Amino acid sequence: MGDCKKKIIIIGGGIAGLSAGVYAKMSGFDVTVYEKNPVAGGECMGWNRKGLHIDNCIHWLTGSKKGTALYNVWTDIGALSDDTIYAPIKAFFASKDGDTEAVLWYDLDRTENELSEQFPKDEKEIKKFVKYVRYAMCCQYPADKPQEMFNAIDGITMFFKLFNMIKVMIRYGNISLDEYSKRFKSPILRHMFTEYLPGCYTAYSFFVAYASMCDGNGDVPMGGSLKMVRRIIDKYVSLGGVLKTNSKVEQIIIKDGKATGIKLSDKEEVSADYIISAVDPKVLFGNLIDESYMPKLLKRAYADEEGYPVTSGFQVAFMADKGAFDGEMTFARVRELKVAKSAIDSLSLKTYEYDDTFNNGDKTVFQTIIWQTDKDYRYWKALSKEEYNMRKISVANEVMERLIEVYPNLKGHMEILDVWTPLTYERYCGAYHGSYMTQITTPHHKKIKLNGKVKGLDNVIMASQWVEAPGGLPMAVCSGKFAVQRILKKEGMSIYKWKE
Repeated sequence: MGDCKKKIIIIGGGIAGLSAGVYAKMSGFDVTVYEKNPVAGGECMGWNRKGLHIDNCIHWLTGSKKGTALYNVWTDIGALSDDTIYAPIKAFFASKDGDTEAVLWYDLDRTENELSEQFPKDEKEIKKFVKYVRYAMCCQYPADKPQEMFNAIDGITMFFKLFNMIKVMIRYGNISLDEYSKRFKSPILRHMFTEYLPGCYTAYSFFVAYASMCDGNGDVPMGGSLKMVRRIIDKYVSLGGVLKTNSKVEQIIIKDGKATGIKLSDKEEVSADYIISAVDPKVLFGNLIDESYMPKLLKRAYADEEGYPVTSGFQVAFMADKGAFDGEMTFARVRELKVAKSAIDSLSLKTYEYDDTFNNGDKTVFQTIIWQTDKDYRYWKALSKEEYNMRKISVANEVMERLIEVYPNLKGHMEILDVWTPLTYERYCGAYHGSYMTQITTPHHKKIKLNGKVKGLDNVIMASQWVEAPGGLPMAVCSGKFAVQRILKKEGMSIYKWKE
């Protein structure tokens, strides 16, 4: 493969930055990743409390299905292998309202039969839902190369591969989940379709998420997020890549219209031929370089919170006795609870008892997540440090109280382990409004999709989940690969140099 004398600096050691690092090293570049935190991984992170492990990220990992282009990316960077073991999960989630429970199984036939029998008045809509979930199974991200590098044959091939997905987008691409849920007569089904994803999401997003898991393309690797990150770091370092943690980049140095390097928080300056920004765009534009470089589409999105909202979460992890909860992931109707500016009447409860990584003796981890909006973020941000800490614990106690009301057998068998909010994501990851995804693509608004270029700085390339909605791990890992392919093309080299 041979070494290249060109030097690449990558700002940010999350999934996008680490992915770019691996591909850049496999292409022969001199590469250093700078990460401001003590541990690389960004939002794909986990941590320990009282001998138990808390996972912050992977609810499902798109690309776990062998033979898909995205699976090949995960294996390229060392995140997955053919020997990876996945969690024995059987359902997307269950929705509980009193004594009634509806389950979306990975087995679509079982879902269709059970829900049709439970809710005969909705049988027609249930069958239509399952039909379009099957259509959505073809929706696999084109992770081979950036779409601006597609030729005519690539475009035609993708069209035919995604033909059934086009049907889903035509039928459900112009309505929100809130609107879609109203097509069902049963209250529990109406509620189900706005529990897992916020109701403002375009409806087809739900179909794609569920379809991925039913197709075996959304499994959860055992060991969780942090262990997966460590596998990627091991691959990067084994290739000779340099990872500098506790190294905050304060500025990209620009001279005569070109980025020449970076300045660190300790004032050290490091030169480079290319810089890959794998951080939140609000950190890049305004902190590292001037905001005037920001793409117009991003500017419009930040200015239009109604059309492009972001979501974060208020999350609580509990230490619980094993066997105290008989389920995997359940949303239950609860007595109304106010969290910041949002009033909610449903709470999730997820157990990690299936993975010994999370357990300690007879104790395991339960977690719950409550969606938070731009307005909620501002609520938390306005509090003093003392008010913030008090309110955070107060809400966590109310969450536990509501869960015990629904599941009385949990009383005396769980205690609060940790609590985190949108401000946690902002502090740790520099995430805009504490968001752990990109701006939501709502009906009738243009999807955010960027080509990674920074106009006026042709040797600075963006690589983060924010490059393309809806973001998340698939967009992040591919953006790292695509950033390197863009550099390879600029250098007149094969965009698959690592395969040579």
